[in-house]
Amino acid sequence: MSYFVTGATGFIGRHLVEELLDHREGDIFVLVRPGSRGRIDSLIRRWDTDRVIPVEGDLGTPGLGVAATWIKANAGQIDHFFHLAAIYDLTADDATNDAMNVDGTRHALALAGRVDAGCFHQVSSVAAAGDYRGTFDETMFAEGQHLSSPYHRTKYESEAIVRDEATVPWRVYRPAIVVGHSETGAMDKVDGPYYFFPALKLLRDNLPAWLPLVGVDLGDTNVVPVDYVAKAMDHLAHLPGRDGEAFHLVNPEPQSVVETIGLFCAAAGAPRFATPIDRRVTASKLLPRPLRPSTMVGAFVRSGPIQLLLDQTIGRAGIPAEVVAHTSFTTVFESRRTEEALAGSGIAVPDLESYARTLWGYWEDNLDETTGRSSTNRAALEGKHVVITGASSGIGLVTALKVAQCGGIPVLVARGKEKLEETKALIEQRGGQAHVFPCDLSDLEAIDALCAQMAAELPSIDFVINNAGRSIRRSLRLSYDRFHDFERTMQLNYFGAIRLVMGLMPAMQKQKSGHIVNVSSIGVQTNPPRFSAYVASKAALDSWSNVVASEVVGNGITFTNIHMPLVRTPMIAPTKLYDKFPTISPAQAADILIRAMVDRPHEINTALGNVGAIAHTVAPKAAFRVLNMAYHVFPDSAAAKGQTADGGTRESEQIMLAKVFKGIHW
Repeated sequence: MSYFVTGATGFIGRHLVEELLDHREGDIFVLVRPGSRGRIDSLIRRWDTDRVIPVEGDLGTPGLGVAATWIKANAGQIDHFFHLAAIYDLTADDATNDAMNVDGTRHALALAGRVDAGCFHQVSSVAAAGDYRGTFDETMFAEGQHLSSPYHRTKYESEAIVRDEATVPWRVYRPAIVVGHSETGAMDKVDGPYYFFPALKLLRDNLPAWLPLVGVDLGDTNVVPVDYVAKAMDHLAHLPGRDGEAFHLVNPEPQSVVETIGLFCAAAGAPRFATPIDRRVTASKLLPRPLRPSTMVGAFVRSGPIQLLLDQTIGRAGIPAEVVAHTSFTTVFESRRTEEALAGSGIAVPDLESYARTLWGYWEDNLDETTGRSSTNRAALEGKHVVITGASSGIGLVTALKVAQCGGIPVLVARGKEKLEETKALIEQRGGQAHVFPCDLSDLEAIDALCAQMAAELPSIDFVINNAGRSIRRSLRLSYDRFHDFERTMQLNYFGAIRLVMGLMPAMQKQKSGHIVNVSSIGVQTNPPRFSAYVASKAALDSWSNVVASEVVGNGITFTNIHMPLVRTPMIAPTKLYDKFPTISPAQAADILIRAMVDRPHEINTALGNVGAIAHTVAPKAAFRVLNMAYHVFPDSAAAKGQTADGGTRESEQIMLAKVFKGIHW
């Protein structure tokens, strides 16, 4: 069995190819423009396969511009022809939509006819239903629906071409709004609900999460993850006897726009919106359709003057006016036939609530560009070399991406070269620069060699971020025969960090500038139980930096100690009780590091950390009583005891204390 796929490097396309590789046999021919071989070659290396075979051509050329020799050699051999190459952009103009969606479909259909493909699979969209009011099932197509944008029009027209002009059997797939992978969050561009994520981030960073915000019932939307779409297409394409049908790849239960936004607000830690009037009133027959809030708001934002106003306001913040006008659907998409076809396959749409946090986390770590848009950040970091330890994951990885966004040049340091090279490739793919220097930062001689190499190869060393660290959560009573815990923690967190700074200090003194950022811990201020090894190592680095800062400030070299609250990173993963604790994300921590480099304060603390430090000074006995209570409420983890599972006998008390003392490492 052989396949031909257009749009294989696109978001849905590459997930479909992965499904075909995992579950089907035979060659997979993929259309690629001559100038875009690098991207597909990179994917083929990642897939580690020889079954994916690039075929040069172009969507804008008759017959896709595929060579006659290839057509002759493969005529009658292509069982499934998947056409995914198109433009998925509500903001694109008529000419672009016509060229990509209409002409591209006609060219693909012509090639499928010339090779006598077994079945032509057209990836359409629910946009083909336009502004149809009511229920739209899989058997419906030309229902006189209004097509409100070039995107809606061309998705309708391209599907019509398949239905009217195909000379081979065909099937049509209409996905709803496609978001990232439900398990990894992976997404390749800002689209759909992602346009609103920067606004949610702004709310989170400036308002408390408990503050209720008033919302308006904006109707319903429909969101599905890309892994569901790819799996469903693969399964449906191979079912016998389903040619000439359309399939709705949608959530069977329409999702309220306000509730959907609320799920992403919760994932971000932002305040949530509530509608003061029950939607059973606003969305029911009790209120005429023209008077429903969703209808009135939709008509309002789609009017010409308001679209122009939105373009000049929120458009400048990265939210296209056309997207705002299509935040909800007037159509309810029935998918009964599709669900019946998928029955028994185990393929179903997951609940958005189960993966909203995953989508948010991936966007925040990989797609959020707000840091790079700040002129202040760019002025401070553009062209600067930023040494980042622990750059292969967590805080270090996200910080490297944000530094590159601002025009800085991350100097990536960690033990594993392969992961650093992946990060470098990602930065370069986005138009940035990066350097890779693998090093075991617990090996002092290796650090000396690293410093000599960086001083020789880099034109400047402008910032050093001591981010690499080791955390051990174990009570003293379990540590009597584990003195190596203290030695290993000090070796990386203290000796490794100061060895690196001392090795780079001559270069910084020579250039008469430099800034060192130490990722310390809120524990240095609050002294939580069970962290004696970790907190002592961080306190030592704090004190060393405070002393050295007074010696080198005259040479233009400064320090910032960040007393970081609890961050959701792989380092805390062994302590399972943290899974239910309020934490900040690696991206939030990276934003703090960017602030440290831009503003260069001597310390960055949280309010709770400052309260803890004051309590230890003003009322030390009371502070230790509180900490002793926490010591008994939070037991040693299974990892600390050498067991495989945590006991959680006092879970409610643990969660209460974690929320009251948010960010402290218990």
